[in-house]
Amino acid sequence: MHHDTTPEEDRADRPEPRRILARSGFGAAEPLFAADLRTSTDPEQAREVVASHASRLWTEATRTGTDPVDDRPLYWARLVLRARLRTWTPSFDLSEEDHSELLHLFESTSRGIADLHFPPGERWIRLVVTGFDPFHLDTDVECSNPSGAAALDLNGWTFPVGERTAVVRTAVFPVRWADFDAGVVEEALAGQYGAADAVLTLSRGRPERFDLEVWNGVWRGGGRDNLGVSRTERAPVPGAGAPEWTRSSLPLERILGAATGRHEVVANTEVSEVPAAGGGPVPRSEGPSPGSAARRGGGGDYLSNEVAYRNTLLRDRAGSQIPAGHVHLPGTARPEEHTAALAQVRAIVAAVAGESP
Repeated sequence: MHHDTTPEEDRADRPEPRRILARSGFGAAEPLFAADLRTSTDPEQAREVVASHASRLWTEATRTGTDPVDDRPLYWARLVLRARLRTWTPSFDLSEEDHSELLHLFESTSRGIADLHFPPGERWIRLVVTGFDPFHLDTDVECSNPSGAAALDLNGWTFPVGERTAVVRTAVFPVRWADFDAGVVEEALAGQYGAADAVLTLSRGRPERFDLEVWNGVWRGGGRDNLGVSRTERAPVPGAGAPEWTRSSLPLERILGAATGRHEVVANTEVSEVPAAGGGPVPRSEGPSPGSAARRGGGGDYLSNEVAYRNTLLRDRAGSQIPAGHVHLPGTARPEEHTAALAQVRAIVAAVAGESP
């Protein structure tokens, strides 16, 4: 049973990622993981090893007090450990299916997805916030994603809202079409409708501004992901009758009033559509026209738009009224550049919490 590493995992062997890992202390994770895998004697023990090491990565990455907040050590360490797990030859029989399950367990646990649980009781306002991995690594292998940094910064944050206390749980999504095809967004967020009071997805956007994306489209426009894969099609969301468009239910006015700071915050209603009458795609500044087909949501036609679409579709299918929607953060690329934006993200999250029922 031989498994080749992925192009994304191979990138982690370059000198720059290795330097990031060595400087951060996350480089120590690999030999410890390898040693524990080697001593595993059956599938159950292997599961425990994978879960505990993945959980440790997430716990270490979300510990408060790191300044600036850096999402890159978690990203690169996850890939290094996953490559190790992918190419591991156990001393016992392990089926293909069990091996795939171990890889999935490692992903969901090291991304915070397995940890999106809230304390019970009426006094809590429960907020889910998600970010993304770094991407465009072929042009800038040392780049950071401010939305991933925000997720690490916010996890476990509590703050008072009137008589109640808001509590934030976060997760970080991969920049890979295949994981979206396989349902990573639904795995993370479907169970939150009925549990959470708001679900906010974040990603890295344009320079110097926040975009509150009002409309999300079902169309994928061909962008290349972290595996070098491109997709141009309707997103293959589960269930029948997926609409062309979904809409944010975030309290836009409240956010615009509260989240002032260094960066401008804009409610973005622009889309690109094929009108009901046909023809080529046309831009519309005020959102889609009736019967149109999506070509770009406010957040474009890449995975940012798609996480926004899938999340708000889950909300609609659950018949939920809670605030849900997407925010594009200013497009900074280094941890020390994110600081002003991260402060404004906290203001945005607090404004969303104030709107909760």
